[in-house]
Amino acid sequence: MHKDSILKIIYRFFDLIVLTYIIFDFGYSVNKVYNTPKLVGLVMITVSLLAFNIFKFYYLKKKGHKKVALANSLIIGILLFVSIIVSLANIDLHYLDVLQLIRPILEAGLLFYFIIRLMILVRFIYEVYYNPAIVFVGSFFAIIMIGSFLLMLPRATTEGITFTDALFTATSAVCVTGLIVMDTSTDFTIVGQSIIITLIQIGGLGILTFTSFFAFFFRGSSSFKEGLNVRDFISQDTLKDVLKAALNVVIFTLSVELIGAAFIYSSIVENPEIENKLFFSVFHSISAFCNAGFSTLTNGLSENYIRFNYYMQWIVIFLVVFGGLGYNIIFNFYQYLKIHVVEFFDRKRIHKQISIMTLNSKIVLYTTGALLVGGFIFLWFSEMNNMLNLHDTFFGKITATAFNSVTPRTAGFNTMDFTQYTVPSLLFIIFLMWIGASPASTGGGIKTSTFALATLNIFAIARGKSRIQLFGRRISSESTSRAFAILCISLIIIGFAILALLIFEPKGTDLLTVVFECFSAYSTVGLSLNFTPTMTEPSKYIIIVTMFIGRIGMLNLMIGLLRQINHQFYEYPKENILIN
Repeated sequence: MHKDSILKIIYRFFDLIVLTYIIFDFGYSVNKVYNTPKLVGLVMITVSLLAFNIFKFYYLKKKGHKKVALANSLIIGILLFVSIIVSLANIDLHYLDVLQLIRPILEAGLLFYFIIRLMILVRFIYEVYYNPAIVFVGSFFAIIMIGSFLLMLPRATTEGITFTDALFTATSAVCVTGLIVMDTSTDFTIVGQSIIITLIQIGGLGILTFTSFFAFFFRGSSSFKEGLNVRDFISQDTLKDVLKAALNVVIFTLSVELIGAAFIYSSIVENPEIENKLFFSVFHSISAFCNAGFSTLTNGLSENYIRFNYYMQWIVIFLVVFGGLGYNIIFNFYQYLKIHVVEFFDRKRIHKQISIMTLNSKIVLYTTGALLVGGFIFLWFSEMNNMLNLHDTFFGKITATAFNSVTPRTAGFNTMDFTQYTVPSLLFIIFLMWIGASPASTGGGIKTSTFALATLNIFAIARGKSRIQLFGRRISSESTSRAFAILCISLIIIGFAILALLIFEPKGTDLLTVVFECFSAYSTVGLSLNFTPTMTEPSKYIIIVTMFIGRIGMLNLMIGLLRQINHQFYEYPKENILIN
């Protein structure tokens, strides 16, 4: 047998050992008798991994593989070095107590090592498989199934969980929806909540973006197929620097979430009701930026001891808006500001008159602004004599209205009970949920650009124009056709979901409640009129499918399945069809 084949077998053997240890360590509570062998085994596995990766680094010839081996060696080596320092600092303690101290450090190393190995496996899969759309959809499905089984581990929940509820929770997390059939606060342990927030982070960014980040970090290059896979998810127009763009996306996301967590922590640091403030801050920062809507509080942000924390609500608002705008829009706006700041401070510099802000960015920003302002005005007047009476101050009323005009845009957080809203407000919130966030963002819905193009096309047809012209640009007919296809598909999927729920739910179920739930599921919002926990088993699967389709986009799946590679070099005779 070839030496490389032997190395691969050893690598897979180590992967299996690490995976088994992680599952049993985090997922199962073992008898105290086995604590000592488990801790000793952790040290042995870590030391063996370090030795093997050092050997692999000196043996391998390929530069990319050597980088991975070096990175693994450095990570594990640093953690072992820190463990030794901690051990020497506590040399007076019993060796078992010392092992307990260094246990979290070594566990973190094993987790990070396994993540790297998982990313390499995924990268290998989508280098082999040629269809980007199918790989994109398959990655979400795989993460959902893995998340479901992880949530079924004994230490993930307080009293156990069925496969249906685990699948529902994992789908809601990966699809960054926020609908829950179990209380995240009381039914899930800290392990279960950590699994949920990890699924949210992966679902918000996409497994392909994470994989590309590791590929760029370790190898500095990518294949043509890999570029195709990642390009569609982060909405790059070209394959140039697509891996670098993925790197920027990950760094930007983690940076914003870290800053958001720091601000949230400062807003609740004096709140005695919140126990683990650091975990609370990180959890809600990730959940807000990824537009997930999950909370570690039983009643979400409507809990009495946090409902009137307006400082925190504004932090969540900004995180939701940043996450919902999309990376391309934010990066494009950053370039716009950067050039204008340079021109302001250095007026002698001559810049070419070029259009820095793309048409896509302008459409998204104008549409987002119009929806935020329009939503604020509508909810202000519709709830002035209703839910806004709960807030004594004028600033509180403004904050509550702003928060509730932002959260239907796929965020899913609630500071008030939506069952107490007026019917006009609920109908308008359904409209906001349907539109959702922007393309290439962490949010769902039909997207702001789709709604804008559909609206502009209506006015163009009414004026007798054959194409849409905006800001000195002509919008392609392909974009308009795609927008109307997405719009129609969304209404068809939501319509079928509503019919299915009305069939599977008991007679007398409120129609508005079902409609609200289905729009929330498809647009990955997570708002509910307290209907989700009461659903029947078949209805849960309907919502699971609806959330999944809403996140991946039915059109993406259809394009992946039906698009033909060959080109037609002929056209059939044209004939008009009577429409009205």
